[in-house]
Amino acid sequence: MSLDVARIRSEYPALAEGFVHFDGAGGTQPAAPVIEAIAAAMRTAVSNRGTAHEPARRSGEIVAAARSAVADLVGGDPAGVAFGPSATALTYLVARTLAQGWVPGDEVVLSRLDHDANVRPWVQTGATVRWADVDLVTGELPVAQYAELIGPRTKLVAVTAASNAVGTVPAVREIADLTHAAGALVYVDGVHATAHRPTDMVALGADFYVTSAYKWSGPHYAAVIADPAVWEPLQPVKLIPSPSVAPDRFEYGTLSFELLAGVTAAVDYLAGLTPSEGSRRERVLASMAAAEEHETSLATRLLAGLRANEGVSLCAAGRDRCPTISFRVDGQAPAETARILGEQGICVSHGDYYAVEYFEAAGLRATGGAVRASLYHYNTEAEVDQLLAALGRLTTAVPGPA
Repeated sequence: MSLDVARIRSEYPALAEGFVHFDGAGGTQPAAPVIEAIAAAMRTAVSNRGTAHEPARRSGEIVAAARSAVADLVGGDPAGVAFGPSATALTYLVARTLAQGWVPGDEVVLSRLDHDANVRPWVQTGATVRWADVDLVTGELPVAQYAELIGPRTKLVAVTAASNAVGTVPAVREIADLTHAAGALVYVDGVHATAHRPTDMVALGADFYVTSAYKWSGPHYAAVIADPAVWEPLQPVKLIPSPSVAPDRFEYGTLSFELLAGVTAAVDYLAGLTPSEGSRRERVLASMAAAEEHETSLATRLLAGLRANEGVSLCAAGRDRCPTISFRVDGQAPAETARILGEQGICVSHGDYYAVEYFEAAGLRATGGAVRASLYHYNTEAEVDQLLAALGRLTTAVPGPA
């Protein structure tokens, strides 16, 4: 089922400004129903959660609806959805809580493909770190190395469901199977992947799956999802009177009810990208499959054009990939490339995008990282061609290496 991209674009108010957004990996534009849901929640009488009066009951209903929505998006259990301000904050929370039961010599296995939010929180627990390396020629994260890295002292393996730097989609399920065979847990960073393809955290083998709504048309809010049985033995540090049940005990302070209304609206919006039928979960899967097909077509077009430009050097990505492409214009700093494109209304990212380990391993971080073009379902072929034309003019003007 194909997307009606013209209709979809009309539902993103920010697109009317005319900028070309290839910056979705850093945050997509919000859909109109999300904006409206947030505003509606703020116009309505909503109190802190309770049962004594209607405004208090409304906030509880907002939270429950958001848990159910996120569970439908990722294939989790609503009773296992915990919310927080960002994926980074939630990963730190889980890392610190798990580490309470670790002892010196316990190990974590981390990947050099990951965003630093799925690296540094684990490094800073003090556990012994074992590193999974990226094949910089192919862009793959080889699974075979995990058989050597995972051992009897392994407590957790942290891995991305898709690289925010180059788009590579690792074989998470195979890594998870090796991890579980050793009795360890798997923490999956789904921040980048969730926006681009149907997600089933159970099929991935994730014990924890973290995602951020602003990467999939929603507000700046995040969730980490686990089976309630995984949450149950964990006891985070918390205030004495705050809830003692999970997942509430992992949510510090009063939740942002208006943003949670936006989270629910974002999932509902994604479920309606195509005119599919069935449960919300079924409609989400159908819509995200159509979005993936559209984005893959655009990425194929963009990659072909970049490869045809002799003044552009691409960062390698795996065979299975999200529509996120990093490159450099030969002889030009990535920041300068992004600035020039930005002056033409083309929004791309530059730098290391917090993928510190990857860009250090590639030897690119000290010289500015790379330029990143990340596609989303509201992008068009015409926009891809606009970027390619701009890069064609740019590389003609930039002297090649001596």
